[in-house]
Amino acid sequence: MPARKPPLKAAKPISKLAAVPPSLRSARGVSSWKEAAQWLRARGIEDIECITPDLAGVPRGKMMPSSKFTSNTSLALPSALYRHTISGEYPDETESFRYEPRDSDLKLVPDLSTLSVVPWETDPTAQVICDIVNSDGGEVPYTPRNVLKHVMELYRARGWKAIVAPEIEFYLVAKNDDPDYPLHPPKGRSGRSILGGQSYSIAGINEFDELIDDIYHFSEKQGLEIDTLIHEDGPAQLEINLRHGDPIELADQVFLFKRTIREAAMKHGIYATFMAKPMQGQPGSAMHIHQSVVNEATGKNVFSNPDGSPSREFFYFIGGLQKYVPSALSMLAPYVNSYRRLTPDMSAPVNNAWGYDNRTTAFRVPVSDPQARRVENRLPSSDANPYLALAGSLACGLLGIMKEIEPTAPTEDSANEGSIDLPRGLLEAVALMEEEPAFEGVFGKEFIGLYAGVKRGEFETFMQVISPWEREFLLLNV
Repeated sequence: MPARKPPLKAAKPISKLAAVPPSLRSARGVSSWKEAAQWLRARGIEDIECITPDLAGVPRGKMMPSSKFTSNTSLALPSALYRHTISGEYPDETESFRYEPRDSDLKLVPDLSTLSVVPWETDPTAQVICDIVNSDGGEVPYTPRNVLKHVMELYRARGWKAIVAPEIEFYLVAKNDDPDYPLHPPKGRSGRSILGGQSYSIAGINEFDELIDDIYHFSEKQGLEIDTLIHEDGPAQLEINLRHGDPIELADQVFLFKRTIREAAMKHGIYATFMAKPMQGQPGSAMHIHQSVVNEATGKNVFSNPDGSPSREFFYFIGGLQKYVPSALSMLAPYVNSYRRLTPDMSAPVNNAWGYDNRTTAFRVPVSDPQARRVENRLPSSDANPYLALAGSLACGLLGIMKEIEPTAPTEDSANEGSIDLPRGLLEAVALMEEEPAFEGVFGKEFIGLYAGVKRGEFETFMQVISPWEREFLLLNV
């Protein structure tokens, strides 16, 4: 696979870092508050951003001087943060979606293993991802990071650990300050806008060499690991592949990568967008998720038998994806725009079929040796909250194992043409999520009600907008 490797650059000597233990020289993470204070001093950090993902995956939080951060100060955010739409509005209450009248505070608890610098800031700044707890220290079950943690606990209860490797697609687009106008690809170093149909084109990557160098540089400074980078089929559409690992750590990386890529693009006067379908007539952007399960005690792949053949759990996992992912689709495709990507003949699956090395299916089994046997979920779009997309996909596979659900036969045909075997829109997907009784035990009743209420509120906001299609075909014809 053509891939661009990070440039090798000699590290600049930093006298302050030379005086600290090797464990504190890491670009990412410490294990105690004492080490955090040393880490911050060694880098001359003045400010720190305490951030956490909301339901949309947008970073929310507070910034403070580093001296206040290490003084055991209490950090709080209002609970209403998790009850507003992507446009900042608050939906009406329903039977399953209730507001807390007091809008009480939720506490931010920094996860020090995520501590890293913010390399695009001019003043020395650090960031840390925070968990959310209530006033008595208990976990808040409906926050995205905690939803994923709960799913991981279900795996751990069986002596297993899930392993994932996300692949994130995104578009570079010319700056656009008027949402009524369509998006267009930016001009590259040649002075011309790159065209579509450039899959795996090295020349397509080279058009944005300086921007990509900044992405690698920013990522290295934060301790984020890029496996490969390719040009996708759309004009100025790129894909970054991350190395496989723990789902929480990989969700954290995707959360930070999105911000990193946007900042790098802004530095070069263009936008990076993770919209599922930003340009009409062009392929959408996915967040493919490679998934496997290992035995925590032995490290062996649960999907493979000792003789190397696929295990029962492997097939049950696929059966669970087939049965339950359509009902969890609103977690993988969370906006009205997401369903514009899931259309026939546009390089996206429109089914719940599976197959060996078949990219037209929703669930693809790549060619691999037994220890690397895995299932790639090709349905999630890049606009999804990574914590919720991983939680949704992994929970559906686990339910298949728990309930011993047999999959259909693998398909060798082109499965992304013709009829659509998935929810066709956001409201249908949300209704299926609420109606699935197995989901309450893996996601929690409170999260399902909250998420469904916010998604319905976002749909109502969308319905207030009159589209160009309506003006084009209805204005003078009806």
